[in-house]
Amino acid sequence: MRVAYVINSLEGGGAVAPLPALVRVMEAQGCTVRVFALTPRDRRGLPPLERADIPTLVRDGGDTDHVAALRWLDAQIDDWRPDLIWTSLTRATLVGQIVGQRYHIPVVSWQHNAFLKPLNRWLLRLRRRRSLLWVADSQCVADLTHRRLRVARDRIASWPLFSADPDAPQAAPWVPGQPIRIGSLGRLHPNKGYDVLIAALARLRAGGFVPPAPVEIEIAGDGALRTDLVTRAAATNLHNLGFIGFSEPRAFLASLHLYVQPSRSEGLCIAAHEAMQAGLPVLASTVGELRYSILDRRTGRLVPPEDPAALATALVDLLADPTQLATLGRASRAHVLDRFGRQSFDDAGTAIVARIGRELGSPRSFRSARLRRA
Repeated sequence: MRVAYVINSLEGGGAVAPLPALVRVMEAQGCTVRVFALTPRDRRGLPPLERADIPTLVRDGGDTDHVAALRWLDAQIDDWRPDLIWTSLTRATLVGQIVGQRYHIPVVSWQHNAFLKPLNRWLLRLRRRRSLLWVADSQCVADLTHRRLRVARDRIASWPLFSADPDAPQAAPWVPGQPIRIGSLGRLHPNKGYDVLIAALARLRAGGFVPPAPVEIEIAGDGALRTDLVTRAAATNLHNLGFIGFSEPRAFLASLHLYVQPSRSEGLCIAAHEAMQAGLPVLASTVGELRYSILDRRTGRLVPPEDPAALATALVDLLADPTQLATLGRASRAHVLDRFGRQSFDDAGTAIVARIGRELGSPRSFRSARLRRA
């Protein structure tokens, strides 16, 4: 089965990061996969695809030229002749559905995030039957897909988009005399709640909390809110908070003692699970799959979203005795390796690919599809 995997962009981060692992599972089931990116953005997602030897075609266009993106994908599909179009994120899904409908090629679509813009939600709900199957990156997103897009439950499958690597670099325990390093990894976007983190840190400063060692906080990532967040941090004299831009995730996480994810909304949240994989305790909002992946007071802390007071209280609890961080981190790593091991990832993907194969029967040839359309 030839699979055209259509993504919004090659921006480094969540949607592109799992692609090599996804393609590996598909190829093990006999699929030939080619990736089509509608826009390059920062291209940080391209090197891992190249290292995995995954053919990738990139349109040299922007985020809003939808007609041009549609025409480009139409030409690519006409040229390559796949048996299946697999889409990721809203723009890729809507464009992929239109092209699939034109050539009578079935479409499978991911749902990743717990947040959808109202217009996107309406469009996806309107065209929900144009996808043969909807694949959610976690059970919480599967439930959301049923409720907000009104997709029948028997048309939704769940494939958690994280495969824990036991060989990933590990964070070193904090020892007296060292600064306590806190970090977060993600786009500088309202959904990530970094303004909430700044407000919580300002509360700690105003309340006079003095940890047993200096605290260094770094946020690795970039985005449209960078200037606003830097200004907020400066206004509250948070000189120990740095915005360091894009960083290699594994090396960055291995340099920390505590990971913070103060998000307003999430799906699976790969970054927080990578932090657990690195042996870090995670302090996170009770959103998305984080509610189930983090065991409160055993592998980290859970707080309500958009609650600076609760976030500040949890930080005080964790930083008052930083020797506990290593113990929580070891439990965090053991939990994520058990719940998201490679075998679980492979089994979930294999079942979905096999289901698609059964529903399609023998792959329909592109020539036959064109004849039917004619």
